[in-house]
Amino acid sequence: MTNDIKTRIREIIAEQAMLEPEQVTDSATPEDLGIDSLGLVESIFAIEEEFDISIPFNANEPEKSDFDITSMGSIISAVERLVSEKAA
Repeated sequence: MTNDIKTRIREIIAEQAMLEPEQVTDSATPEDLGIDSLGLVESIFAIEEEFDISIPFNANEPEKSDFDITSMGSIISAVERLVSEKAA
């Protein structure tokens, strides 16, 4: 399931950034991929819808949220955690 989550998140982010999914690396930041704040919000909405989860509204403030959006790897890890908590 984890690879499926990772693959789908990369596809969602790549679509927003108008890139190929393989260009979305774990170390890339939204800025590296050319995603502005509006694009990031749209990506988050798409991820929430895809996985039927709720991402904290303050995810853009790392000190106030445990959902880290600083890199694609951290976004993937946070989504995997939320999906696993939902399944439990």
